Amino acid sequence: MPLLEVKQMTHFFGGLRAVHDYNLQVEPMQIRGLIGPNGAGKTTIFNLITGVYNPTEGDIVLGNETINGLQPFRIASRGLGRTFQNLRLWRHMTVLEHVKLARYSKINYGLIGAFFDTPKRRKEEHEIEQLAYDLLDLVGIRHLADHVVTNLPYGAQRRVEMARALATEPKILFLDEPTAGMNPEELVQMMDIIRRVHKEIGLAIFLIEHRMRVVMELCQIIQTLVFGEVIAEGTPDEIQSNPKVIDAYLGKEVEI
Repeated sequence: MPLLEVKQMTHFFGGLRAVHDYNLQVEPMQIRGLIGPNGAGKTTIFNLITGVYNPTEGDIVLGNETINGLQPFRIASRGLGRTFQNLRLWRHMTVLEHVKLARYSKINYGLIGAFFDTPKRRKEEHEIEQLAYDLLDLVGIRHLADHVVTNLPYGAQRRVEMARALATEPKILFLDEPTAGMNPEELVQMMDIIRRVHKEIGLAIFLIEHRMRVVMELCQIIQTLVFGEVIAEGTPDEIQSNPKVIDAYLGKEVEI
């Protein structure tokens, strides 16, 4: 059984059809990629699956549950974590605070524990902090835990966003252009982090990327989206040699 299945999803913005008859299956431990020209509808698909928008047609099944119409935080609590194309970090919070705050969706000590500082609260707070440090270790920025995020270089901020998403304990991690704006050295580092997260946590990953090196080296299956429709799906070798993909996307100037 796939972790995530999207069936015949279509979405309109007013009279404009942004996504048409989109289908997806994400299997456990799979890394999938979604590529296509700017404006093809890639981020819209992420937003539809993660609850930012409600699809006009179709079903989205996470595990055994149809999640159409659920609010984003409820979808996240069911095991779907994500990062964003444009960074969404809180300007005056530290790196550690970002990751801990994401983890608070899992706390069990309740209002009584919060008000009276019960042993259960202290135990959970210690566990949350330890987990946050472990995740910062995983993405290579534990040494920046006490830094305010706005003081960090761009590549490090991307890592904070990934650690924050991982703190929600996702079964599937959606990465929206995780290497956007990175220099070549940062790109290689982020690819290594994605591999490490995939291996050590055992996550399925679904990513959008324009940089073909990232997609072709990391992904097992790739979809190509043009004008809201999938024109090809297959392995990296199959996608690179597909005439439709070459004509619609890869034959144009693409950042490697």
